[in-house]
Amino acid sequence: QVQLVESGGGLVQAGGSLRLSCAVSGRTFDKYHMGWFRQASGKEREFVAGITIGGSTIHADSVKDRFTISRDFAVNTLYLQMNSLKPEDTAVYYCAAQEPATYEYQYYGQGTQVTVSS
Repeated sequence: QVQLVESGGGLVQAGGSLRLSCAVSGRTFDKYHMGWFRQASGKEREFVAGITIGGSTIHADSVKDRFTISRDFAVNTLYLQMNSLKPEDTAVYYCAAQEPATYEYQYYGQGTQVTVSS
């Protein structure tokens, strides 16, 4: 089992930046593909970005060229650098872990709130 703890959320003005972190413990960090999801109030959770064990990345069209996912194996941490933030980026952001050869993310953190004011 893996434990995920997000941090770095907060209140920021439109156009600003935040960096989210996800500390991973339990099983070895390099055994999982990782991702970020978000859920705005009254909406379903949506995929934001993912990164494989090998470092390949994918970003949702809504955040492409503004957000960047990365991971640091030395400190067992996943990151999401968010630039040019918009009010529509306001949501609870969740870190997630996926076991290889599966089709869904099995583990989620408790989430961190990001609020972007206009």
